[in-house]
Amino acid sequence: MSQEEFNAVAQRIIKARADTCATGPISADYPHFGMDDAYAVQQLVNRDRLEKGGRITGYKIGLTSEAVQQQLGVDQPDYGVLFADMERRSGELVDCSQLIAPKAEGEIGFVFKNDLDCKDLTFTELLAEIDCFMPVVEIVDSVVRDWKINIVDTVADNASSALYLVGSRRFDPAGVDFTRLTVAVEAEGMDTISGTGAACLGNPLNATWWLARKLIDLGTPIKKGHLVLSGAMAPMVNIRPGEQLKFSFEQLGDLVLNAG
Repeated sequence: MSQEEFNAVAQRIIKARADTCATGPISADYPHFGMDDAYAVQQLVNRDRLEKGGRITGYKIGLTSEAVQQQLGVDQPDYGVLFADMERRSGELVDCSQLIAPKAEGEIGFVFKNDLDCKDLTFTELLAEIDCFMPVVEIVDSVVRDWKINIVDTVADNASSALYLVGSRRFDPAGVDFTRLTVAVEAEGMDTISGTGAACLGNPLNATWWLARKLIDLGTPIKKGHLVLSGAMAPMVNIRPGEQLKFSFEQLGDLVLNAG
């Protein structure tokens, strides 16, 4: 692996996003790349975004399903970076012309009171630092044609994260059993899809703790006010222009995605 290869792949992803045009699998052209190489590419892509005025607002966690991890041959989740211009509001029209092959999934998002930079952060310390939580819809998208991806493809492409949709309500985490929170996804002509927090590494808090410790080790800790998307509670669904998707989170309200 060389810096020249990393730069070439990063530019390929940046161009695919700018042109809204899919590319072939990165993993097929660079079969020697591993996860560390993919993260090196992700950092270059995100550095370009920062240099163009982007601002980091948090992180997303992916591959929180053990079945999906086994399918991709990994034993841990992955993560990507959230930027301010990725945020959308519930009910807002989402412009699909700026996306390649978007899909959506319901998640729980956590916001933090302080920087999570304590070495060997304990689970108890993580809980104490949660300011609030909220239901979130993550819109994922892949630069790889037809979503024919493996772990290298998704990690290099910012863990396939494109946008995230939030509502206006925030909730106190005290006493909440996150394993039992549920989401149901409905759209005209589609069977309802549902899931629970238990689908996310057994508990959305488990995934969030994993990420917090991982980022501390990397020297890029979660910051005060950052939002962390903890992973899918139910299978992702395709987004089609002109369609409305409703994500009903039991006791937390609904989020509506209007695809334009």
